[in-house]
Amino acid sequence: MFFALKILLAAIMIAFASWLSGKYPKLAGFIIALPLATIIALIFSYIEHKNPENTIIFAKSVLVAVPVSYFFFIPFFFAKALNNNFWLIYLIGLSLLIIAFFVHKFIVSLF
Repeated sequence: MFFALKILLAAIMIAFASWLSGKYPKLAGFIIALPLATIIALIFSYIEHKNPENTIIFAKSVLVAVPVSYFFFIPFFFAKALNNNFWLIYLIGLSLLIIAFFVHKFIVSLF
């Protein structure tokens, strides 16, 4: 039941931001950038596992992952040079996330 609640809450957040992006894309971008998912996931993690040490490591990992995940957005700033080809931009962004994963993996290995 708890698992289903977590899925429902995450789905509602994503669906709301997607819907809002049609009318107010800047506001939707701001809302989705808020660490709401992280705040909720940290609470769920602690409630489910009752392990403060792992929850703190989880939070530190998120702190490192946020700036590293920006790699995905880099190609969107070159949209005109890429002829505004959404799928090309999107695939390049996903490819950069692979690099970002290894950067994240290296940084979190230090703590």
